[in-house]
Amino acid sequence: MLELYGTHFASRLLLGTAHYSSPDVLRQAVEASGAEIVTVSLRRESARARTGQGFWALIEQLGRRVLPNTAGCRTAKEAIATAQMARELFGTNWVKLEVIANDDTLQPELFGLVEAATVLCADGFEVLPYTTEDLSAAERLVAAGCSVLMPWAAPIGSAQGIVNKPALETLRAYFPDTPLIIDAGIGAPSHAAEVMEMGYDAVLLNTAVAKAGDPVKMAQAFAKAIEAGRFAFEAGLVEPRDMASPSTPVAGTPFFKIDHAS
Repeated sequence: MLELYGTHFASRLLLGTAHYSSPDVLRQAVEASGAEIVTVSLRRESARARTGQGFWALIEQLGRRVLPNTAGCRTAKEAIATAQMARELFGTNWVKLEVIANDDTLQPELFGLVEAATVLCADGFEVLPYTTEDLSAAERLVAAGCSVLMPWAAPIGSAQGIVNKPALETLRAYFPDTPLIIDAGIGAPSHAAEVMEMGYDAVLLNTAVAKAGDPVKMAQAFAKAIEAGRFAFEAGLVEPRDMASPSTPVAGTPFFKIDHAS
């Protein structure tokens, strides 16, 4: 079971709600994924004045836990204000904290992220910060009160998969008891399986499902890949080796002489 801030979840897949072609496709994808947590951008959906009420109704109908996020915020001040509005709207202390540095990479602005996390944690929020694989930033976020970290695998929406595997492995080793959720950059079910095999606790997806040719089937594919990756991690993977290792021992193998004369 996945445990986040004292709450247990059977699914290790978190799903975003943006970019879907229709509300019905979103609903089907969420149901097919088995995800128990969906993320919602307060700033993005509030901007859609004409469809906002219908969207909130759909989210309520899904019956999933809502994880509001501060997507689009560029400063700690913006992110703090957005998180406070989200708490009033959704009645939850949970927030996916995003503070973005620039438009090209959508990389987290780590100084502002730590500043906002410090304020929000002190204010009673249960913060899930979107961060990089930077170890020093992770240490500061945990010291600020974050009990969960959400490092990226690659830039948001890039579908590149794991760009810096050694750094993610270091992060996992350095925080063995902290839930780590890969957030951003996952483009294929195989990417998701790989991070789960590394011992990560969950994966958050949006673009890879929402923009797939068939979002519903892709949601199912990711759910199965994440489950398979977790099982593999728990089972214990065989360590890679430089030389071959025969599956059938050579010692003791009988050899038969063929008598062609007969």
